[in-house]
Amino acid sequence: MTSSFVPDQENDFIPTNILLTGGAGFIASHVAILLAKKYPHYNVVVYDKLDYCSCLTNLDEVARLKNFKFVKGDICSPDLVSYVMTEEKIDTVMHFAAQTHVDNSFGNSFNFTESNIMGTHVLLESAKNHKGMKRFIHVSTDEVYGEGESFETKAMEEEHVLEPTNPYAATKAGAEFLVKSYHRSFKLPCVITRGNNVYGPHQFPEKLIPKFTNQLLRGRKVTLHGDGSNTRNFLFVEDVARAFEVILHKAKPGQILNIGGENEMSNLDLAKKLISILGMTDKEEELISFVPDRKFNDLRYTINSSKLHELGWTEEMTWDEGLKTTVEWYKKHSKRFGNIEDALVAHPRIGVAPGSGLANTDL
Repeated sequence: MTSSFVPDQENDFIPTNILLTGGAGFIASHVAILLAKKYPHYNVVVYDKLDYCSCLTNLDEVARLKNFKFVKGDICSPDLVSYVMTEEKIDTVMHFAAQTHVDNSFGNSFNFTESNIMGTHVLLESAKNHKGMKRFIHVSTDEVYGEGESFETKAMEEEHVLEPTNPYAATKAGAEFLVKSYHRSFKLPCVITRGNNVYGPHQFPEKLIPKFTNQLLRGRKVTLHGDGSNTRNFLFVEDVARAFEVILHKAKPGQILNIGGENEMSNLDLAKKLISILGMTDKEEELISFVPDRKFNDLRYTINSSKLHELGWTEEMTWDEGLKTTVEWYKKHSKRFGNIEDALVAHPRIGVAPGSGLANTDL
């Protein structure tokens, strides 16, 4: 991972001790790797409870660096969170930890409320009471805006009203309001980000691109929800890590910043693209299956990222190269997450209590 960004030592924020929650997961592991390797004078403390979609192997590149430390812990544990902030003299929080998979939120929304709202509240309260806190960067999602109702819908800017349409998005919106309240009431120096769909190495295979890739690598059909016409805008994970590098140094407390790419594609076209990359175009029709849609499936999300561009960030990875890189990674590392069969069904419900009738079903 390379980054040409150079902080302005006089005008930019320069952290010392960073607490990075959820850092053994997908996006945050890339951010941890970038910061720990590029900035040896920053101490990076990853805090993660190692849920099903996290993996310590994601951090192998930095595990032995002197400026890196891993702490296993739950963000819903106030005593441990406060202890780590004090012991490590944390001045910066980058809060990535969350339950994120929309399908799971339809079956186990209490988990999402606990992790995404309660967990964020614990971190905010600990940060408020911790002396020397200089930045609290809260990682949200473009899903808090709700769906773009047509393909003519104007790209949503940061001031747009939040209208989440599923339990996952609603918990992320709720967490945002807590962050805003701590900024306004207690002057906690908070920044909020809202990002597009992210793809690339380290992503647990419940999400669209790794799921389709792993289904195809196992000789199975891809399972498209509805008619496959819903679109998503995808952004390569290393570009997202670079975005957070810029945000860490240049964003001002109180700012909200969209992180968006230029790769909007329907789920059906994405499936065809992956089939092509894997050299299976001659079997395209038989490799695509359509399954019942989600309870509600947003047509599209479209966000305006001009404020982030003004800070100096641009998307660098091309769509074709990013997809090829991702497919090659899963060819080599698909065993990293152990048994992923539950994630590859059409409608996974990972984490739902046994006996509820909702666990890992196709309905």
